[in-house]
Amino acid sequence: MINNINITHVKAWSLAALLFTPMQPALADGTALRPEMRQFVDDMVTRNNFNRDELTVLLSQAETRPEIIAAITKPAEAKPWFQYRQIFLNEARIRGGVEFWDKHTDLLARAQTAYGVPPEIITAIVGVETGYGKRTGSYRVLDALSTLGFDYPPRSKFFLGELENFLLMAREEKLDPLVPQGSYAGAMGMPQFMPSSFRRFAVDFDADGSRDLWNNVADVIGSVGYYFFANGWQPDQPVASRAKVDGESFKALLAGGIKPSVSLSKLKENGVTIADALPEDQPGALLEFQTENGPEYWVGLQNFYAITRYNRSPLYAMAVYQLSQEIRALRNARRVSDNGVSPLTANAQD
Repeated sequence: MINNINITHVKAWSLAALLFTPMQPALADGTALRPEMRQFVDDMVTRNNFNRDELTVLLSQAETRPEIIAAITKPAEAKPWFQYRQIFLNEARIRGGVEFWDKHTDLLARAQTAYGVPPEIITAIVGVETGYGKRTGSYRVLDALSTLGFDYPPRSKFFLGELENFLLMAREEKLDPLVPQGSYAGAMGMPQFMPSSFRRFAVDFDADGSRDLWNNVADVIGSVGYYFFANGWQPDQPVASRAKVDGESFKALLAGGIKPSVSLSKLKENGVTIADALPEDQPGALLEFQTENGPEYWVGLQNFYAITRYNRSPLYAMAVYQLSQEIRALRNARRVSDNGVSPLTANAQD
């Protein structure tokens, strides 16, 4: 559900025209659209064989939402780590993750078998993105993407590309493009996939003939698992390791970005010591996070980098990772208390 509205399936893209207002004849030549919108229509007709009249009418019904521009200029990722962390690492989200995992144990296990991604990571993604489906967004995706595509010059190219993918997605999935709702940035469903990600990574995990990331938890879990699989997740490998730094030479390593590109032995030569015993030839990336008491350091590994393919902020990836660990720890502790099962046994059974 999206704010209690189901995604409406139609038999073909052309049938969506039946939902349009009687304005269609007056708008068919595109004169009611802004020049940049008319150019977008031209491109969609040429590249993707859309019906010009139908697309013109559709875009005429897109609403510009100034509050979307305001929201995108103040992302949570602009906060320091100690403030950002508090948004996601809290009792409600941790307990919600345990409940989600318990409720969907079989689906999460099946996704792990298929894609190698552990249940706690998939669970944490859904928890960070939408509070386990409680907040999937209240903006029409068409409004969000058209507002950002046509009225937000810093990222106009990106969002026009997503608008194109959204319209293609609606045609492919037989959705009425006026119905889907999502975030202010046009991210959709429980896992908040952008339209381009939906087209590439969404899967019909229960084989019911559709890919539904709003209402179908099976498709949500399978799609998140496949997303990570396709973006280089390494099964049964660590995500990140705490680190201590010494001297000054480590500072140059911070400019290397989030992609693991420096061997752990090279990091060690530059004063970086990690908490875990890992192969010295394994690549990593030194990361700095601001706490209330000064910086803390981590080395991100390939699986940390895979999380940043979902959202390129290292703050986001660290929040997902730490939430996943808290969820697993609480779930194991509860199973020990309830069943007398040791944490190691609990891990093996999952």
